Amino acid sequence: MMIRRCGVAGMFYPADPVQLTHMLDAFFRSTRTGGDAKGVASPHAGYIYSGQTSAHAFSAIREGFDGTFILIGPSHRGFPTCVSGIPWDTPIGPVRTDTDLVSRIGLPVDEQAMTFGNENSLEVQVPFIRYRFPDAAIVAIMMGPQTMREIGMVSGHIISAVRDYDKEVRIVASSDFSHYVAADKAQKDDLFVIEALKDLNVQEFYNRIQQHRVTACGYGPIGAMVEALRPQGATRCDLISYTTSGEASGDFQQVVGYAALAVN
Repeated sequence: MMIRRCGVAGMFYPADPVQLTHMLDAFFRSTRTGGDAKGVASPHAGYIYSGQTSAHAFSAIREGFDGTFILIGPSHRGFPTCVSGIPWDTPIGPVRTDTDLVSRIGLPVDEQAMTFGNENSLEVQVPFIRYRFPDAAIVAIMMGPQTMREIGMVSGHIISAVRDYDKEVRIVASSDFSHYVAADKAQKDDLFVIEALKDLNVQEFYNRIQQHRVTACGYGPIGAMVEALRPQGATRCDLISYTTSGEASGDFQQVVGYAALAVN
């Protein structure tokens, strides 16, 4: 059986299963549990920088969730929007793909795009799911153009697919925020654009990203997640945690911003 092999294990997160489990143990011991978000935004940097923030995001979903996670991540290599149809491996075990939901979503399947150039935006989310939600499945969507039109297209496919679907679904948008700016600027800019999402105003979120040239890399997936959750009754987006790479590296002049968001 074909399986999507780990591409960035040993670079973005430990390839050794014992080390990875210990790291994830530590992350989740430092989170607050409670609630059951319909969707979350989680960063996709190396775990030493953003893993704790990702754990905060996944902790907003009830432990024991055994439905399907739709993962939406940006293509860093310029591929068109596509989906994976095979299981994904992790150092702590494989995660199955919900092939029924893949078929219902109806986007082109492109396994090469999922691995080309050590693409990390989706892969780094999967060990968190395998660790905390071992009975859950995934559908991995890689988003190409991050335009309002593409946001509408991707969210429309998801809305149609999950309507009357007989399994519970949660959505994870993979995104880092400001890249390689001073920490104070990153925090100011990132919190400004995130504030637009508090009442799920995707157009305003998108406008602020563009007008202020905020170098977030997954704003399209965040927008698609939010739009897809509106028909499910979502009314707000909460900021759970915000940090920057400077807190791990000690370099506060050139940081990347990370946020955990929960949509309810």
